[in-house]
Amino acid sequence: MGMTEQNTPLTGKSSIETWLNDPVGGQLLRGFLAQGGQDDSSLAPIKTFPLQQLVALSQGQVSQAVIDELVKQANGGVMPEVPEEENEAGAPWVEQITPGRFSGKTVIVTGAGSGIGKATASRVAREGGRVIAADISAERLADFRASLPDAQIETIVADVAKPEDVDAVVALAGDTIHGLANVAGIMDNMTPLHEVSDAVWERVMAVNVTGLFLLSRAVLAKMYEAKAGSIVNISSEAGLRGSAAGLAYTTSKHAVNGITKSAAFTYATSGIRVNAVAPGPVATNIQASFDSELGQERIGTLLANIPQVAMPDQLAASICFLLSDDATNLTGVILPSDGGWSVQ
Repeated sequence: MGMTEQNTPLTGKSSIETWLNDPVGGQLLRGFLAQGGQDDSSLAPIKTFPLQQLVALSQGQVSQAVIDELVKQANGGVMPEVPEEENEAGAPWVEQITPGRFSGKTVIVTGAGSGIGKATASRVAREGGRVIAADISAERLADFRASLPDAQIETIVADVAKPEDVDAVVALAGDTIHGLANVAGIMDNMTPLHEVSDAVWERVMAVNVTGLFLLSRAVLAKMYEAKAGSIVNISSEAGLRGSAAGLAYTTSKHAVNGITKSAAFTYATSGIRVNAVAPGPVATNIQASFDSELGQERIGTLLANIPQVAMPDQLAASICFLLSDDATNLTGVILPSDGGWSVQ
């Protein structure tokens, strides 16, 4: 039977590190990883998380049934009771909404069908705001809308890189737009400069930079007329350093920072705040695609030492703070919401 050092049974709430250090649990978990062609190095950024968290982090690849079966096998085929002290110790962060923080406000959120965008749109809606939720996936938007049937949510299928789609989003929002969260974005394939394809460069820049530019330009025209508004752009750890992604993505996020700072300066006396959040590792992009041996050699080895992965609602907390009036007097900020990666 798998036991921790305190002779308590391994459960879903035991940390991944505890599982790996246990003779029985470690063997079971490594065996499960090997079935998917992985080893325990893939869990390094989330080793302090409860094993249970793999269900959410894997986005459906690890089911609750799999976790339950691992727990049973680690305990001789029996599902143990969770010790009371384990329920209390090391509990993960729990979101605490601020009722009414966005009451009477219309906020556009792109990428609202999944991940950080969905978590942000959900929080704004639950805090009383009217949300214009934009995403390229009608199915994901429908699922999100159904999850909050009583909230003020209007969905629209849109590719922010297309001017006509941007126009449709702004038209749906109406004449008064109080907030914009530019969350929609795509990752590159970790290729260095001499290997970047035209297709990767053009698509990454189109979504991450041009789309953000087009929508911000349209929204700012309305905010400038109203002399009020808040925009939050999603940058990245790759916008703060050169070793977190491939050339295209890194360039795109440095451009996002430039747009943020220029707009913040320009509109600082017009009642408009423009800030950015730079996420570190997040559950929505826990796995990166390496299409380059050099990229793998130079970047892949560094990623083993990054801080633990955050959940989308943790990023939404940072974004909604900057969107809200709680962030009064803050503009031009590039806020690293990265678990301390930026100080390494």
